[in-house]
Amino acid sequence: MSIQRLQIGTRMSQAVVHGGTVYLAGQVADTPVPSVAEQTRQVLDKIDRLLREAGTDKSRVLSANIWLADISRFDEMNQVWDAWVSPGNTPARATVQSALARPGNLVEIMVVAAVG
Repeated sequence: MSIQRLQIGTRMSQAVVHGGTVYLAGQVADTPVPSVAEQTRQVLDKIDRLLREAGTDKSRVLSANIWLADISRFDEMNQVWDAWVSPGNTPARATVQSALARPGNLVEIMVVAAVG
């Protein structure tokens, strides 16, 4: 089976397609503003673009992992998530609090989706 890597960097690829599945790297906001809602919107826009590049879309997301720097902002993130997620196609999901790699990042999301 072939492996296709998208947006390859020296440390990681932003997405890897293999066996009818695309695995996205954890995505963070490009502009880390102090709003969890705005960072979540930015992240989900990046996820939409990567899924399109891989030949799929959010209706085919199988699972999602979400990391929040502060779990007390869970509801703020969920308001944006709930508006974005494909109705009737909600993925398996985990959300945890975690120290993120850069202090300005408030949310990071990683998804796995079916392709084709």
